[in-house]
Amino acid sequence: MDSINFNRISEAIKILQHTFTEQPSLDELARQIHVSPAHFQKLFTTWAGVSPKKFVQYVTVSHAKLMLRNSSTNKIFLSAKPPTLFDTAIVTGLSGTGRLHDLFINIEGMTPGEYKNGGEGLFIKYSFANSIFGNIIVASTVKGICHVSFLDDEKTAIKNLMQSFPHATYIQSIEEIHLKVIGIFNQKNHAAEKINLHIKGTAFQIKVWEALLKIPEAVLGTYADIAGEIDKAKATRAVGSAIGKNPVAYLIPCHRVIQSTGLFGGYMWGSERKTAMIGWEAVREVMNEGL
Repeated sequence: MDSINFNRISEAIKILQHTFTEQPSLDELARQIHVSPAHFQKLFTTWAGVSPKKFVQYVTVSHAKLMLRNSSTNKIFLSAKPPTLFDTAIVTGLSGTGRLHDLFINIEGMTPGEYKNGGEGLFIKYSFANSIFGNIIVASTVKGICHVSFLDDEKTAIKNLMQSFPHATYIQSIEEIHLKVIGIFNQKNHAAEKINLHIKGTAFQIKVWEALLKIPEAVLGTYADIAGEIDKAKATRAVGSAIGKNPVAYLIPCHRVIQSTGLFGGYMWGSERKTAMIGWEAVREVMNEGL
């Protein structure tokens, strides 16, 4: 699906965010994004794999699961003994009792020298691609993915990439590891390959990003959960700041973190995109369990 169609889906999700309690009809949603009801139904179902109504239901269930877990254990990663099979699945990085979470991501942080020198001596290869959530830029070193970001225009995307590594050498090239990243957005992809990350961050940021990687697909956590996971229970504000500086969109799943109040909250690449990701993962989880 191209980015124009995702923009329409994003607009529909924005409307659903504010009106889902009123259960807007298909006709109402279609009218507000200026397409026919039949076309909207086809467009949304092609993107999500389910109807708009089902999509909202899955998003709501994901939210409800988080609230239930927090009310009983106050932790998303740890639970009272003895742990259930589902608890064990969460702790060990599984996305549920039905299947393994096949995407394992290893972080290899920049060396102090690389960090200090702004990437001097690094060769960074980057490429652009379409994804189910819009256009993205993917960049990598020989050690792994160093940058993934959703973009509005390519010039700004390149500028932002170069700000992170001002002294690196840049080459536009589609690498095999870039294709692995794109493959993650395949609705039918049940066995994503291992992807290494080579990222730049402080020791605290790296800890936060590692904690994010423990949240499986279709599971939500809170900022307080992440703070507790890294033994910094009072540092929720600092955790939020570190999450906001995530250099690798989606692979480090900061979109799976919401506010303790239950609100989904902001997202560096747009709150509608965040809701779209949460719903899409919930749909994919249900589909995978049915295999």
